[in-house]
Order: sequence, then structure tokens, then C-alpha cells
Amino acid sequence: MIENLKFYIDGQWVLPQVKNDFNVINPANEEVCATISLGDKADTDAAVAAANKAFPSWSATPHAERIKLIEKLSDIYEARRAEMGKMISIEMGAPIDLAMGSQAGCGTGHIADFLVELKKIKFERMLGDHAPNDRIFMEPIGVCGLITPWNWPMNQVTLKVIPAIAVGCTVVLKPSEIAPLSSLLFAEMMDEAGFPKGVFNLVNGDGVGVGSQLSAHENIQMISFTGSSRAGVLISQAAAPTIKRVSLELGGKGANVIFDDADKQAVQRGVEQCFNNSGQSCNAPTRMLVQRGRYDEAVKQATQYAQNTPVKLSSENGSHLGPVVSQVQYDKIQNLIEVGINEGAKLVAGGLGRPQGLNRGYYIRPTIFADVSNDMRIAQEEIFGPVLSIIPFDSEEEAVQIANDSLYGLTHYVQTQDKDKAHRVAKALRAGMVEINGHSRGAGAPFGGYKQSGNGREAGIWGIDDFLEVKSVSGW
Repeated sequence: MIENLKFYIDGQWVLPQVKNDFNVINPANEEVCATISLGDKADTDAAVAAANKAFPSWSATPHAERIKLIEKLSDIYEARRAEMGKMISIEMGAPIDLAMGSQAGCGTGHIADFLVELKKIKFERMLGDHAPNDRIFMEPIGVCGLITPWNWPMNQVTLKVIPAIAVGCTVVLKPSEIAPLSSLLFAEMMDEAGFPKGVFNLVNGDGVGVGSQLSAHENIQMISFTGSSRAGVLISQAAAPTIKRVSLELGGKGANVIFDDADKQAVQRGVEQCFNNSGQSCNAPTRMLVQRGRYDEAVKQATQYAQNTPVKLSSENGSHLGPVVSQVQYDKIQNLIEVGINEGAKLVAGGLGRPQGLNRGYYIRPTIFADVSNDMRIAQEEIFGPVLSIIPFDSEEEAVQIANDSLYGLTHYVQTQDKDKAHRVAKALRAGMVEINGHSRGAGAPFGGYKQSGNGREAGIWGIDDFLEVKSVSGW
């Protein structure tokens, strides 16, 4: 079992000022896999103080020197990538191949993508030919509190930490206490890379404790949070008295609009995307909207795919589903499956209870509901598990109306061979991201949503700009 009771503050590993041990549970077997410490106000204050002390010198460090340190971090991360994959699999239950691949790999990819943009960015710009003596300066916002989730830990850590420190901010990271081991390993990498003291700090804690303390802290200029919309509201409220910038990447209830003329793989592709990472992705296409002429066939295809989707131990190789992250998540998903049954949706695959042969661990049966109406709870609430709702529609206008009838607006999907229709629908969907016919968005594309899916954008130049202030100077 792993024991890591220390925080990383001001370039050193330090014990919490008040002992508060917390057990990390391996969701694959419900056993304690690690013990960490949860911090409190004294630890938070120490980390924020270290970040503030480091900010003047770090923000004045030449951009090229900051890039060199990030390049060194990139090399260290890649050398320890297998170690990172193992940590992610243990802490949040991702099957080992998924953890070694896209889970750990997204960290490598994001660092590389940011380096491309960082080598092009100009922190001093002319306003325009009409005002030759005016300058626009892009300056680091200051000390940033970064609060990251458990479902894609390195995806979110690198999307926040790298652009923040690259432009001259200093940071305090609070990873999810449910899955903290990968972030503790990341802190080791930051230390090994040789970043100056106080540039990067890590304090473990829960949302009520360290999360709230960071959000309300008068010496933090920005909070970047990824998690539930409910928590996003609480963070915004806590941050309001200090008027700090708040960037939120929250929930989703993605609509996957499949028209009659969609390609033959559209349904299977949609179910596979919904079930990826055991359904624990905010951008998952969890509502499958199918045009009436294709509907019966789509239900049959989705049902077969779900019935043939294996659920196995996280330690086994393969492309199967692993467990969801915790007892709390397991109970929430089971409750919403029962809600769907009681609401009158047609259960065509999966359902309540664990998959056959798995009596320990937080495993969910891959579940499909057909004949869902969009006003049902299972169509409106983010379930965050391998549960798909299939909804019929007749016209393009109806499909757009159903897709947009949601509190969320993160990622929607369109499947059609009619390019003009695809363009019309993509423009009409109220979402920060739209993917057409299974084409993934390119490296550096902005990630973020409309409505209660949040504000701000991560990745690419948009993710860098989030950590910058704009200064306008005349008479230069």
C-alpha cells in the first residue's frame, strides 16, 4: 500500500500542520490502496504564501527559460509515463491499457501542444497601424488556484498547470482527494524538472476544506475548476467577494444526432464514445437522438453492442470497461438507472446490479434505455456512468430543439452524409464543441461549453489566454 502524507509547498515535501489521514480506495476491489493527508487552512495559507512570494521573480523570468523548464518536464513525464498509467489505474479504476494509453498519454499530448503555441505567442503587441504608439501587453494574472477532478486526472492537471506556469503565473494545485496519486507523482516530476521554489505547490484536501479555502482566498487572483456544475456554483459564490477570475469546466449531457443518412458505424461509434472511461467523461454523447427511419435499427445495434461490451478487472489488458470511481458514484448511477425504469423508459440492455461474475468493486452493467423522452431525468441529468438514452425524432428542427433542451452545452455530435445539413445543425447547436461524423477535434482545439457546462476554454491558445491579463498602454 502507498503512503504519501506530505504536500509539496515552496519546493519541499512537508507534512500537514494538523494530522488528518485519508484512505484512497481502489475502485476495482474496494480495498485501501493508499493513505494521504487532507490539508486545512494553515496548509492552504502556506501554499498560497509560497506562490505569492515566488510570483514576482517567476513572472519576470524570460519566456525562453520557462519554456526550457517545461521541455525538461515533458521529457521526465514521458520517461515516467508507464508509472503514471499505473497510478491512474489504481486510483480511479481505468483499465490498465486505457490508463497507460489515453489517460497518461493525454498529459504528454497537452504539454507538447502547449509548447507549440508558447513558442509563437507574443506578450507585447501593437494595437494597430492607426495607433503606432499604443501597446497591448499580455501579463500573467497572478497566483492561481487549480482544482482538478478524478475522471481524467492528468488531462486536467496538464491543461491547467502548464499554461499557467508557462506565462508566468504561480499555482496551488488541489487534485481530487479520491484520485490524488497521479498528481502527487506529477509533483515529483515538477520537482525533478527544477522549477523554482513556490512556482508549483500541491495541497491535498476535499472541496469543503481546501477547495473552499482556495476559492475564497484573498491572495489568489484566479480559480480554474473542473468538476460538477453544483460545485462550480459554490466556487463562484465563494470567489465573488474577492472578484477573482473564475474559469469553470463543468458537466455535460451530450446529444448525438443520428440522421437517417448517417454512416453504418454511427450507432456503434456513439455507444462506444458514451461508454468510454466507463461513461465518466463530461463530453460523453449520453443522449442518442435517432431519426425515425433509422430508429428501430439503431436500438437493435446499440443493444447488441452493449450486451457484447465486456466489463472486467482494471488490471486485465484489453479494451473492456472497468469500474466507476467510488461507492458514491456507483450508488448515484444505480439510483438513476432505477429512475429510468420507473419513468417508463424501455430498458433494452444492462440494468441494476453488478455485471455477472463481479461481486466486488464498483462495476456497472453497460445500460441502454430506448423510447426515452427528453423530459425524463435520465435525459436531463448527468449520470456519469455507462448509461445511454435513445430518443427518437422526426425532423431536423425537432432534433435541434431536443438537443438544445438541456441545462448543459458542452459537446454535441452530428451524424449525416449531407454536408449542408451537418453545417446547419452544427451552427444551430448551443454547445461549445460539435463533432461531425466521428471526426475528433484537432490538437489545440478549445475545450469548454455554454450554459451550465461552464465558462472559459482550455487547450491551445485559448487555454493560455485564460491565465493572462490584458494591459493597454498609450504613448509608448
